[in-house]
Amino acid sequence: MRRAAVALLSLTVGVVLADSAIVTLALPEILRHLGGSVAQVAWVLIAFNLVLALLVVPAAWACTRRNPAPMCAAGIAMFAAASAACALAGTMDVLIAARCVQALGGAFALVGCLELLVAATDEKRGVARWTTAGVLGTAVGPVAGGLLTEAISWQAIFVVQVPIAVLAVPAALAIRGNSVHAVDKHRPAIAPNLALVLLSAALTAALFLLVLLLVEGWGRSPATAALTVSVVPVAAFIATPLARRVRAGPRSESAAGCILIAGGLVGLAIPPSAHLAWTIAPQALIGLGLGLTVDSLTFEALRDRMPRAMHGGWTIGARHAGVVLGLAILTPVFTADLVDAQVPAQEAITGLVLDAPLRTQEKIALAQGLSDQLARERGRVPDLHPAFAELQVADEQRAAAATLERNLDEQLERAATYAFRDSFLIGAALALAALVPLIPFGRLRRRVHA
Repeated sequence: MRRAAVALLSLTVGVVLADSAIVTLALPEILRHLGGSVAQVAWVLIAFNLVLALLVVPAAWACTRRNPAPMCAAGIAMFAAASAACALAGTMDVLIAARCVQALGGAFALVGCLELLVAATDEKRGVARWTTAGVLGTAVGPVAGGLLTEAISWQAIFVVQVPIAVLAVPAALAIRGNSVHAVDKHRPAIAPNLALVLLSAALTAALFLLVLLLVEGWGRSPATAALTVSVVPVAAFIATPLARRVRAGPRSESAAGCILIAGGLVGLAIPPSAHLAWTIAPQALIGLGLGLTVDSLTFEALRDRMPRAMHGGWTIGARHAGVVLGLAILTPVFTADLVDAQVPAQEAITGLVLDAPLRTQEKIALAQGLSDQLARERGRVPDLHPAFAELQVADEQRAAAATLERNLDEQLERAATYAFRDSFLIGAALALAALVPLIPFGRLRRRVHA
């Protein structure tokens, strides 16, 4: 029974943290189904991360004052109810409100699960399970969301979470937790938590912008994008046993992970073409970096610090504050770059149409159709196929029209890739900035004075 409870609580941690990015690939479908604006649908993602970042430390404080088991169970139950409300939401406002309640329940669930996993196992194994579940949940979120959206619907993302959370409620109550308010209180570990903020902001580029590039920029389906970004969780899973073999120490692992993430983001910024293969190696670097850094930094932030739930709350708050920071920095950059890329892309499209071996009247009709399509999808990378589908051409010129469509699609893919370049490079800079808190300035000063 205890083993099953530990497995369910670990799975719950992964599910809650997966929600920080699980809707990324579903956002276009949510927008089509519920209406509203692009800014509103972005809040489906932002609201969860912002509320979790703000409330997880107060939730941890509450768990340190009382037995964490009933508080954890209540949080999981709230998360389950809010997940059901998300699936049933009929308007964007209701969905955003339900996401906020999801985050509130998730905050109590996360810090409560940390205490209960330690109580059910021991300090080392409990913290390791909690951390590993969180890392894999964060990495798997976009993959799971994309596959469920493509196979069933965006509502399925939230439906599948309900039974998992419902089963975890009795699992939480089955483990006896202890109130820890009487133990010594230690200050939060500033360096690892600050590094987590910066790294999470950088990882936003990998977990959020990459899927947008694949779906909106390169025109891939959510399922294809989900399978493509599955490289990240696979590499993150491999990172832990690799780190155990090397035994470099937490600071060295974290530093190496920051550099790997930065290198992967630079690779995503400069792909030679829009072929999916060019994203594999950069994603592998990012996944390895994710597995090395989040594990090591979380262990360092929790090591020898009590109350445990409070310091676990600080790490979760830091990570999700970083996600919000990353979205705040990167979203305006790539949206502005998409707008800036429209004029040169339209000029290139015009040139390709004029040079195409089609009759004059067909070029005029196609130019009008393309102009209408560009106007309808202003602010997004347009799908030009409807304009070609309506074009009436002679049989002998169908091949030329098909070639022209391919050339125009390649032009748009190049424009989209270029529009995302600066955002990926900013993400790489944030990953390198995360190295700064890891520098042991105190030791360096002592060596200088010695």
